[in-house]
Amino acid sequence: MDSLAREARDALLQRGERLRSRTRTPPSVPEPGTLLSDAERQELLDIDAALQRIAGGYFGRCERCGGAMGRHRLRAIPEARYCMTCATLRR
Repeated sequence: MDSLAREARDALLQRGERLRSRTRTPPSVPEPGTLLSDAERQELLDIDAALQRIAGGYFGRCERCGGAMGRHRLRAIPEARYCMTCATLRR
């Protein structure tokens, strides 16, 4: 695993843990996990998917075209699934 993947993994684990800690609610709350917004739940899914890509050795590859994503993009958005070109095309 290269240094960028390690850096991304550490940042993703930290963000994921911070979000998951918000789902640990006291028994008085009727539905655990309701403290997260839809966007936060999606962020957790994106984080988990990125961690799987890191573990699988394909972190930094665009899911659409298979090309390499830029280091700057991955540093800014380690859970990114698409390169800039493909992300723009998806909009």
